[in-house]
Amino acid sequence: MTESKSRDAVRETVRDGYAEIARSGQWSGVRLASARLAEGGGGCCGGSSGGGGCCGPTTLTADQVAEAVGYAAEDLTVLPEGSNMGLSCGNPTALASLAVGEVVVDLGCGGGFDCFIAGPKVGAGGRAIGVDMTPEMLSKARANLDSYRERSGLENVEFRLGEIEHLPLADGSADVVISNCVINLSPDKRQVWREIARVLKPGGRVAVSDLALLKPLPAGVRDDLEALVGCVAGAELVEEVRAAVTAAGLEGLEMTAKPQYIEAMTNWQDPLYERIAAALPEGEGISDYVVSLDISARRG
Repeated sequence: MTESKSRDAVRETVRDGYAEIARSGQWSGVRLASARLAEGGGGCCGGSSGGGGCCGPTTLTADQVAEAVGYAAEDLTVLPEGSNMGLSCGNPTALASLAVGEVVVDLGCGGGFDCFIAGPKVGAGGRAIGVDMTPEMLSKARANLDSYRERSGLENVEFRLGEIEHLPLADGSADVVISNCVINLSPDKRQVWREIARVLKPGGRVAVSDLALLKPLPAGVRDDLEALVGCVAGAELVEEVRAAVTAAGLEGLEMTAKPQYIEAMTNWQDPLYERIAAALPEGEGISDYVVSLDISARRG
């Protein structure tokens, strides 16, 4: 298989997986997202029934899970029902320190969760634009727009179909680019970072929460489709992330590791993470391989 076809295959696997999540909360027979959280289980980027929540015990609601990974309770009050699907591994809207009047772009916006959080922060004079390659996710996000307008009194959120490697945005049109556990899913991460640099205004900034690798995963984990859709198998080494951001011409890179996220998923016995752990060499755990990162940089 050529490199181009391999990338297309990965992209289709991810698109199919997230379309299934948007339609029914199921991936390969595994219960995910808000349906799972409502039953008291769940995981952030993957997992299955009976597992732990993002960063809290299995009794947490979806809003409590969001608070546990860094979202303020008051930010959740304007969220349309169902937009929080438990797919986060951090809070890039807080990392970005959004200001009134800014244009913010969310890569891989899913059901619109972070866009609906960002909208009130940038206000009527700002704009929150979500981009996603999965039509089913965009349909879910757009269906929530009326509820967002009623709750917030704002009409400053929109959603666009597109791949994060080829953003449907003009050069230099965004003050801020955010992304929440999505770039690791791309088969061409360097191109994603180049696109981020392209659409940012001079002085604009990027704030990303994502998963990265401390060392290469065993082949059995890398080849696991559920681990790919669950954000783990697609992650790059930390130094590869650093190289991609730098090669895109972005400056002031800061990467903050949050190992407690992976430790929490393991401690709450999320079935996906349990299966990954079983595939690792004896004496090693997932936190020896995978870390959650907050990544920030700016365009000069």
